[in-house]
Amino acid sequence: MAAKKGKKAAKKGGAKKGGAKKGRVAKKGGAKKAAKKKGGAKRVPNAAFMAPKQPDAALSAIVGGNPIPRTEITKKLWGYIKRNGLQDAKERRMINADDKLRVVFGGKGKVSMFEMTKLVNKHIK
Repeated sequence: MAAKKGKKAAKKGGAKKGGAKKGRVAKKGGAKKAAKKKGGAKRVPNAAFMAPKQPDAALSAIVGGNPIPRTEITKKLWGYIKRNGLQDAKERRMINADDKLRVVFGGKGKVSMFEMTKLVNKHIK
C-alpha cells in the first residue's frame, strides 16, 4: 500500500509529458515574444525631450540657469519639492508652493502635479 501512495504522489506532483497540464491549452505565439525580447534594441529617448531648454529667471532660481533638457528640469524640480517638504501630506498629488515656487506657479499657493508641468512649461524657452 505504501508503494501505491508513492506512485500517486509522484504522479500528482511530478512533471507530465508534453509540458502542459491536463485540460489547458498552450498559448500560440509564445516563442515569437521571447525572440523579440532577446534581440530587441534599447529604447531611444525622444530628441524633443532631450533638447536643452533655457529656464527663465523665476525657474532658474530653483533648477539653475544653464540650458538643460525638460527631463532634468522635472527631476530637479521634484528634488527641490522633496527637499523642502512641499508635497501635501494628505493629498500627495498637491504641491504647496513656497515663495520661489509661487512665482513659477503664477501666484497660486497650491497646485496639482499635473498642473505643475503645464505651468513650468511657460517658464522654458
